[in-house]
Amino acid sequence: MTDAGDAAWASAADLAQRIRRHEISPVELMTFTIQRIERRNPSLNAFVFLDFEHAMERARAAEAALASSESLGPLHGVPVAMKDLFDFKPGWPATFGGVRALRNQVIDAYCPYAERMERAGAILVGKTNAPVMGLRGIADNYLFGPTHNPFDLSRNPGGSSGGSAAAVADGLVPIAEGTDAGGSIRIPAAWCNVYGYRASYGRVPFTGRPNAFASVTPFLFEGTLTRTVEDAALGLQVMAGPDRRDPFSLLDTPDYSAALTRPISGWRIAYSPDFDVFPVEPAVARAVAEAVHGFVEAGATVDEVEVGIKRSQHDLSDVWNRLMMPLNIAGLEGLKSGGIDLMRDHPDDLPPEYRHWIEVGYGLSAMDVWNDQIVRTEIYDAIESVLQRYDLLVTPTLACMPVKNSTDGNTLGPSEINGEAVDPLIGWCLTYLTNFSGHPSASIPAGLVDGLPVGMQVIGRREADTDVLAASAAFERARPWADAYRICESRPL
Repeated sequence: MTDAGDAAWASAADLAQRIRRHEISPVELMTFTIQRIERRNPSLNAFVFLDFEHAMERARAAEAALASSESLGPLHGVPVAMKDLFDFKPGWPATFGGVRALRNQVIDAYCPYAERMERAGAILVGKTNAPVMGLRGIADNYLFGPTHNPFDLSRNPGGSSGGSAAAVADGLVPIAEGTDAGGSIRIPAAWCNVYGYRASYGRVPFTGRPNAFASVTPFLFEGTLTRTVEDAALGLQVMAGPDRRDPFSLLDTPDYSAALTRPISGWRIAYSPDFDVFPVEPAVARAVAEAVHGFVEAGATVDEVEVGIKRSQHDLSDVWNRLMMPLNIAGLEGLKSGGIDLMRDHPDDLPPEYRHWIEVGYGLSAMDVWNDQIVRTEIYDAIESVLQRYDLLVTPTLACMPVKNSTDGNTLGPSEINGEAVDPLIGWCLTYLTNFSGHPSASIPAGLVDGLPVGMQVIGRREADTDVLAASAAFERARPWADAYRICESRPL
């Protein structure tokens, strides 16, 4: 086996190749992964459920397959993590983001991530922390408490896929699941210095039932958090592809890994420092304004643009919260039909901000929903107008630096930035606008400010996932970010 410390920071692609070359065995790798998680997770609280017995069984089976003539998947023997929200694997708990009344809930079904990762040979080791029902850009809840940012344990890693981002940034696994209804892949990627990729709508199938159309308002996504663009492309190759259960799943199957070597020389990139309407902390603004020059170094031209958004950012975040309510109310009603009435019998399991929006949701009329879809259309048109003239649109991922964790299980984002009020759930995130529109989006590490990560959002044309990946890979070559993980490696345990 190669040096164990090297395995901690190796990419999934590299580990898979080492396994195939018999340089490292699945059992040795899993043993090392378990020992590292046991040593480092208690101070991080990234994983909230672990199934090491099952993982070792899978590792032994993966090792046996190496000696046979079985065909091997692209992630054969590689440890990965999944998220504890609306993400399922038979026999594993599903607390919907740390809802205390659901601590023993088990849903014997597969989400696409778990289903396709296991089909590709990856080994799921456990589930990572998320906020209650995913309705905020923070990783904290009343059952498990906050996840700690591996760059500064006093701070939050962002959410809702915060446990996944922290686990990847801390070298516990090379790939972890993120789900994204308003930025939940890209938000924690920005605060943890990892690469968060959220594909075009329909690229990764949504197989939820009983409503096959539930992923539309706003657009919902499954994706990955990784330390390299190559691993994101590999993860997308595994997860993407048509599925008859999803009426919107895209039928084409591009070669995402091949896109990584495409040059971006001559590309025209639009840069918006604030999506026209968001207040952005000066430190973040400076870091991203400097980082966009990485695309220039890779041969592209960058122009600062106005996107054409006329609504206030507070109006837009309110629209997002309202659009999320039918899905959330349906979930609550489903639990109620199964005998668990959270709003009536367990209201203290739900944060007050969540209960507020649920009450708003129950009062929405058909015309309220219609009018919110009109606002959503305005955002789609504005983004499309830029991408008719440019290959990509780049913005800050978030408007602020990582926030301090609270001690009450209800950490929030800022309520004010640069003297302007913002919604503490999502209003400081420049991410949810592409959940309105469905364009492929990623968060790239843009650098550190006082040792804390800043993210830069890259948005591509509809279904042009290979463009976003090509530009991200070019930026990674121009401005590599792997050296920053030394901060995580040396953090106190």
